[in-house]
Amino acid sequence: MQSMHGDMDIKKGTLYVVATPIGNLEDITLRAIRILNEVQLIAAEDTRRTKKLLDKYQIHTPMTSLYEHIEGKKSGLLISKMNAGADVAFVSDAGTPGVSDPGYVLINKALTNGIKIVPVPGVSAVITALSVSGLPMGNFAFFGFLPPRQGKRKQFLSSLIDEPKTLVFYESPKRLVASLRDIDSIFGSRKVVVLRELTKVFEEIIRGTASDIIDKLKGKVIKGEVTLVVAGNEGEIPAFSDDEIIARFEKMRQISDLSRRDIIEMLAQELRISRRRIYSLVVNHDG
Repeated sequence: MQSMHGDMDIKKGTLYVVATPIGNLEDITLRAIRILNEVQLIAAEDTRRTKKLLDKYQIHTPMTSLYEHIEGKKSGLLISKMNAGADVAFVSDAGTPGVSDPGYVLINKALTNGIKIVPVPGVSAVITALSVSGLPMGNFAFFGFLPPRQGKRKQFLSSLIDEPKTLVFYESPKRLVASLRDIDSIFGSRKVVVLRELTKVFEEIIRGTASDIIDKLKGKVIKGEVTLVVAGNEGEIPAFSDDEIIARFEKMRQISDLSRRDIIEMLAQELRISRRRIYSLVVNHDG
């Protein structure tokens, strides 16, 4: 007998956020394999990459693509399927979805629609890199990919000079050496760990200062995915009053032809304070 309430009696499906291997296909949990088998649909950032994983474990669940540029439009279709009772698993190309990968839009739409969201934890490149870095792991900050343009990158790194937490970044192999040069110029001789192709056949972990690592990379063709782990500020940070900062700025302005922006950049590195603080003081001082 058909329900008088119609669709109101349909139980909504569940969204499973499933972590997958970052390289070695054996790095998947038994639970993830079970969930991927049981759901009605797998939404994958790249169905071609996910198919290799599904083939290895003989998983035949239907797939649909959900990459960054279509996540906003296509999430609605997946939500309608879950509202109609289907269970959906979302996987990114590698690691934990949403961490510098698609997932945020879909997860938030699911929340808005009252759909249950279940995490199926597993590999994360951030945690994998930290676990073997040899740097403090109790308190760290992850920032995703560094800005691709040098000016923005140096500005961003300068804002982190005072940060005591261990710093974790992703980086493109094409920009790795350029980013290491900026890290060297701004952070100096801090410990740095470069982790490339984690869990894969050509896994490589290089330790040292940024300058040391640049030397080690000379003549090498850098390929694969890169994670950077950088020591936080471990020393005591000199305290400078607002008046001292303004005085140093005015002195540099009088003895050089540098632009205001360049002087602020130099002061941020010299005094190991944020560029934003100096800029704010200078703007207020100049009126």
